[in-house]
Amino acid sequence: MSSRASLLALSAATLLLAACGDEQVAVYKVPKEKEPDLPAAAAEAGAQPSASPGAAMADTAVPTASGEALVWQAPAAWTQKPAGAMRKASYSVPGEAGESDLSVTAFPGDVGGELANVNRWRGQIALAPLSADDLDGAVTRLDQNGLKVTVVELSSKGDPTNKAILGAIIPYSGATWFFKLSGPGTSVKAAKPAFLEFLRTVRAP
Repeated sequence: MSSRASLLALSAATLLLAACGDEQVAVYKVPKEKEPDLPAAAAEAGAQPSASPGAAMADTAVPTASGEALVWQAPAAWTQKPAGAMRKASYSVPGEAGESDLSVTAFPGDVGGELANVNRWRGQIALAPLSADDLDGAVTRLDQNGLKVTVVELSSKGDPTNKAILGAIIPYSGATWFFKLSGPGTSVKAAKPAFLEFLRTVRAP
């Protein structure tokens, strides 16, 4: 190879190495996307907040009320059952379409308020929740034995099982008592007179 050719080859190699040396790798730090903040109660529970007050109540353990209790006289045709941990009393109510269940429960305070509790029962038989404006027209209010009683009658006509609920909400001594008859629609409807007579016996001790 001539000296001129060698010089050209050396120059080309030098330029090539210089060009490669100009390349630089840039490193960028991308900040991690922040998780959305949860409300304190939901964060402590490790879950997303509930979509409705009824759902929140279903997911919350509520202690049963203690202290002075209401008393009552159940119809002779009702069969008393073991009350269980959350109930004050439990009865089996006979009916042509099948037995219904009568539960008596009591919890401290207002347990979310009357509207929330009515809507909780409505949700149990696939009925849409009521608004505050619709509540008074959907319940019957009674004054019996010095107690204020709110009676609720619900039926799910569109449900193939035709479930129904007859319920009563009674505030007493800093707690709220719930008397709920639930079961097949025709059985609950037939038991309504006995249920209302049963409510007339509920009183303070």
